[in-house]
Amino acid sequence: MAVNYIYPEYEVIRNPDRCIACRVCERQCANEVHRYDEDLKRMKADETKCVNCQRCVSLCPTRALKIVKTDNTFKESANWSNQTISEIYKQAESGGVLLSSMGTPKAYPVYWDKMLINASQVTNPPIDPLREPMETRTFLGKKPDGIVRDKDGKLKNNLTPQLELSVPIMFSAMSYGSISYNAHESLARAAQELGIYYNTGEGGLHKDFYQYGKNTIVQVASGRFGVHKDYLEAAAAIEIKMGQGAKPGIGGHLPGAKIVGDVSATRMIPEGADAISPAPHHDIYSIEDLRQLVYSLKEATEYKKPVIVKIAAVHNVAAIASGIARSGADIIAIDGFRGGTGAAPTRIRDNVGIPIELALANVDERLRQEGIRNNVSIVVGGSIRSSADVVKAVALGADAVYIGTGALLALGCHLCRSCHAGKCNWGIATQRPELVKRLNPDVGYKRLVNLITAWDHEVKEIMGGMGINSIEALRGNRLMLRGVGLNEKELEMLGIKHAGEAF
Repeated sequence: MAVNYIYPEYEVIRNPDRCIACRVCERQCANEVHRYDEDLKRMKADETKCVNCQRCVSLCPTRALKIVKTDNTFKESANWSNQTISEIYKQAESGGVLLSSMGTPKAYPVYWDKMLINASQVTNPPIDPLREPMETRTFLGKKPDGIVRDKDGKLKNNLTPQLELSVPIMFSAMSYGSISYNAHESLARAAQELGIYYNTGEGGLHKDFYQYGKNTIVQVASGRFGVHKDYLEAAAAIEIKMGQGAKPGIGGHLPGAKIVGDVSATRMIPEGADAISPAPHHDIYSIEDLRQLVYSLKEATEYKKPVIVKIAAVHNVAAIASGIARSGADIIAIDGFRGGTGAAPTRIRDNVGIPIELALANVDERLRQEGIRNNVSIVVGGSIRSSADVVKAVALGADAVYIGTGALLALGCHLCRSCHAGKCNWGIATQRPELVKRLNPDVGYKRLVNLITAWDHEVKEIMGGMGINSIEALRGNRLMLRGVGLNEKELEMLGIKHAGEAF
């Protein structure tokens, strides 16, 4: 009989000279790691339950705690890692699919970190954003190929509906159910104050948040959860979700344990029922089918709202985007394989899809070559981590970016990667009332506003250093990027030169 004992991944180190047995750690840990031993009159820990969320460490009044990664491992092997062996043991015991939260932790190349930004010096002097106007305002939607005038010579407004952003950053799709009411409120309020947009994800829109409709993108996914006429009409834009970066080619699954109360009502499904989205939309098997849904949604909203089509970054993404640009969609959202999610099969999260940097460069180039780049705007997501990533994305051809994990980190997320368990100690990825209240939306939305405001300042500083005073002049301007440590094929795909090469 096999013995599959797996040593805990983390160890709780408690300093007995500092611990006063106040039991704060016990009260704060939703995973029930800590407990007070009445007989021994001291705190003890069940380390098998620890996910390293750092809640206990952060709130310990005497700094008596720290969580460390265990150094107890299986016999060293370059091929059979400790994680690989542990995962085989788990599946041999359960017969189940391994689930993971957030983006892949594997050490794949991060191309943002292998690109440097050019700066102006003498002949093209830099611009001081503190003293000169800088334009980070962005419009998303189909753009006309030329100026049209009426018989009197006046400009004719032939623009289709547009999304106006004060800065080219939006909060990406995270459904009510996968994250808490307070997290959604924080995102909605921040989007409203910043003049940008947040995305409901595929969980519908809570009745309390219709007031933020002018800054809301609603999603229509394969499960059609929470989709109805008022939902569509309340939003500024509608997004058709075909795929997402963390799990390309498969559907979604929100466990029944999270389908409670208002989550059930908002999604329009019974309490306790698993919310399972099919992998495909069962009415979409071609670009022609997609076009029909695009125009059905436009018809339902009187052609007043742009329609977005969201896809995962996969190997033939440029060809797919070319079809979407001809489908009548106004915006293409592309999600790279580092994108976070509440729950994804580990093997798919870590092995399917491609980096967003390569997907973006390919899509922008393909649409330009075909003369249809103005048909759609491009929004990208999947591990946008800083203002520098935003600038590099725009220079590669994006009109704007989606941020998800970065926004959750601003709210207090500690990337403990256990969202699917519904026990988020920081009140974000949970529906348990006693945990939800740990995230104060009055504080949360201000932290999000601070983050985007800081990024906006940095984007302006970087653009000023490049001698560029508008996002529009930066979009697709790959001459402002140089690669470091990239091979010829990677440089070719990104469409940039190596560092040290002149124009």
